Amino acid sequence: MSRLEVGNKVPAFSLKDAEGKSHKLSDFSGKQVILYFYPAAMTPGCTKQACDFRDNLNSLKSAGYTVIGISPDSPEKLKQFIEYEKLNFLLLSDPEHKYMEKVGAWGEKNLYGKIVTGVIRSTLIVNGKGMVTHAMYGVKATGHVAKLHKDLGI
Repeated sequence: MSRLEVGNKVPAFSLKDAEGKSHKLSDFSGKQVILYFYPAAMTPGCTKQACDFRDNLNSLKSAGYTVIGISPDSPEKLKQFIEYEKLNFLLLSDPEHKYMEKVGAWGEKNLYGKIVTGVIRSTLIVNGKGMVTHAMYGVKATGHVAKLHKDLGI
């Protein structure tokens, strides 16, 4: 699927967390959600980004946002990542990248001068009715949460 845009309905998901428990987008109905898609747990950029969300979670929660990270990592790897980095928000596993494909967070990208297929680091802000209010693709791991604060007026 092509990338989502502001005003689009976010496709439903049912993905497993680090404990193997399934979560659905509908579980968050009525809440504002920051869905962020990242390539791989325990890699430098993804760790920096996750820790940035961890360290700024209180301000995001105070503004009414729930943070959810989605990657192709297995639940077991997510569990290690959460424990090692003391992450305090939900991480979900999309090992076959089907959901990432639906929202445009999987595809061709330029990685160190080579065209590869993989996770496109992306963030979708979803309102309580399941609609996209902000769609960001190809974001940088460093400084992304600060940009979200600015864009969301937090």
